Amino acid sequence: MPRATNSPASRSRRKKMIKRAKGYYGNKSRLFRYAKEAVAHAGQYAYYHRRLKKRTWRSLWIVRINAACRNAGLSYSRFQEGLRAAEIELDRKALAEMAVSDQPAFEAVVKKAKEALDSKKKASSLKPTRSWKAAKAADSDEKS
Repeated sequence: MPRATNSPASRSRRKKMIKRAKGYYGNKSRLFRYAKEAVAHAGQYAYYHRRLKKRTWRSLWIVRINAACRNAGLSYSRFQEGLRAAEIELDRKALAEMAVSDQPAFEAVVKKAKEALDSKKKASSLKPTRSWKAAKAADSDEKS
């Protein structure tokens, strides 16, 4: 009985790999052995860089928001604190887009954040503060 090599399936698998390696330099686009390795590495790089792209965009949005906030007289971190205090739930992507293309709207958001910070500051200044020593002494007086 003749030897069965499953040649059509093997050839099509190899052709698929060579097709995926199209455009690679040298033997990596022509020979199966090298194309297989190059395609595997390309997949690893693609996986890693899909995640890296998200970080890169986020940092770009933060830089844009920070620049726009500083023009309005507020740092990025204080702006974020003000947004939380004002209970404004806009994500960084939307804020960055607003800062670049719709500056009056962004300035209105900054104004709201500033107002929320001011009211937060006033509320905290009304609370009586005491040192840890005074608190400890008060606790010991209550126990005895």
